[in-house]
Amino acid sequence: MNSIKMILCGSVEESRSNPEEKVGVVSVVFVSYDDDKITKKLAGLQKENPNNFYMEYSTPLDTDLTQLEHYPSIEISKEDLQE
Repeated sequence: MNSIKMILCGSVEESRSNPEEKVGVVSVVFVSYDDDKITKKLAGLQKENPNNFYMEYSTPLDTDLTQLEHYPSIEISKEDLQE
C-alpha cells in the first residue's frame, strides 16, 4: 500500500463564537486503503448529506502535502456562506 485515499467534506455552518455568522468548514471524514470502501462510503455520505460537498482524494504515504502542486482542499467563497 503506497497510497491512501480520503474523503473530505466541505460544509457551511454557524460559527461557534458568533452564531449569527456563517463559516466554511473542511473536514477529513473517512480514510482507507480500500477503493471499494471509499466508493461506498462516498456514495452514502452524499446521499445522507446532500447539502455538503464531498471530495475523494488519493495521496502517497509519507508525503508532505504542502510540497505538492495540489493537495486536499475545498474552496468556500463568501457567497457560499450567505443564505
